[in-house]
Amino acid sequence: MLNAIHHVALIASDYERSKRFYSETLGLPIIREVWREARRSWKCDLQVGSSQIELFSFPEAPRRPSWPEACGLRHLAFEVDRLEPIIQRLDDAGVTVEPVRIDEHTGRRFTFFADPDGLPLELYER
Repeated sequence: MLNAIHHVALIASDYERSKRFYSETLGLPIIREVWREARRSWKCDLQVGSSQIELFSFPEAPRRPSWPEACGLRHLAFEVDRLEPIIQRLDDAGVTVEPVRIDEHTGRRFTFFADPDGLPLELYER
């Protein structure tokens, strides 16, 4: 029934800062960006493999209690070929990355970092 994840939608507290983070720091190509007048909201579609991140701005959006153990979406994970080049890119951009861990069930390496709003993001090595 379900073929793939089409997109993940994120609401940013500072749209321009988050757009720079996802497009420049993480290197995701921008597919399109539109101003939605009726909602006073920007929407930016970013390409992640065959999926997308929809980045939104909404005036006065409430903060969401979060971190990996809160109910709801735990984190967003990106598959990468190798952790080190991405960790170095994040480090060069001033983004704090947790120490690399090994998944006890798959033996694969992974690590966590956060977007500008504190959304937990994971890098999972292929």
